[in-house]
Amino acid sequence: MNKEEKGMDNIEEKGRKVAIDIVKANVFAVVIMVVSAILFLVPFFLIWKDRKPISELLGGFGDWITILVLMFVGIVVHELIHGLTWACFAKNGWKSISFGVMWKLLTPYCHCDEPMHIPGYMCGAMMPCFILGVIPVVAALFVGSLPMLAWGIFFIAAAAGDIWMTWLLTKENPKCLVLDHPSEAGFYIIDED
Repeated sequence: MNKEEKGMDNIEEKGRKVAIDIVKANVFAVVIMVVSAILFLVPFFLIWKDRKPISELLGGFGDWITILVLMFVGIVVHELIHGLTWACFAKNGWKSISFGVMWKLLTPYCHCDEPMHIPGYMCGAMMPCFILGVIPVVAALFVGSLPMLAWGIFFIAAAAGDIWMTWLLTKENPKCLVLDHPSEAGFYIIDED
């Protein structure tokens, strides 16, 4: 019996499955990106249009190449942040965390193999959005870097599935346990006995 099967013993009897549709999540990501772009680009240009020349605000070609390369690295770091945060809330810590790639979608993922309380799961779900998205956006507004702003907006949108799942969890009893689904975008809600 492998780790995934062991963590899923009788889960259908103990818990209720909650999953999100990947196609809808991708549409949601586009909506998040457009809303974030409007929400942050408007104040960015209002703050910086008279303080720096437009060429300096836009950054150079090298800045954009660097950001593009770092975005690929950031995708992996996004999953690592999930793992590090969830390990803090999982009884077995790092031993409960596994990583992989969904080859059909060319998407890396992080999975926690044990149930945890909803607040801890939500913290781990949202941490990449804050570290890779929100913090760079706020920093970009302070320093006037459009490439950094683009980075932050990209990673806020990249967290669309995490945002959606966190929203779904806000409707659950925080005393329940949540178990990450091993192969789908979703989880199981388990009433703690």
